[in-house]
Amino acid sequence: MESFIVKNRILLATLIATVLLFPVFLLAHHSAAAYETQKQITVTGSVTEFHFVNPHVLIYMTAKDEGGTVRKWQGELTSPNRLVRSGWNKNIMKAGDPIALTGYPAKDGGNSIRITKVVLKGQPLASDLEY
Repeated sequence: MESFIVKNRILLATLIATVLLFPVFLLAHHSAAAYETQKQITVTGSVTEFHFVNPHVLIYMTAKDEGGTVRKWQGELTSPNRLVRSGWNKNIMKAGDPIALTGYPAKDGGNSIRITKVVLKGQPLASDLEY
């Protein structure tokens, strides 16, 4: 009987620790530390790749900078599950489609953006795409 009580205490302690630590793991995963969340930019160009995958949907594109040089960009969205509820699917865009991404630029100056709004072929898809 004593062994049963000891095992249950260990199980209970493990469950409590898991419940208390789980929110910390969620916050760590959804950190915006790499992005300038006080500033938004819009990048306009053409889709090169679209990855409708977990944990975050990715859009790759090319866009001309102010000097006319073509640059590659990567945009990160929320999960496919959340986007499906907004009407998205894996075939919503393809390479060559004109696109404009608005969102938070990377702090390191790289060509990466945490997307908050997508305009595809001149039509807004979903906005308020926060994580």
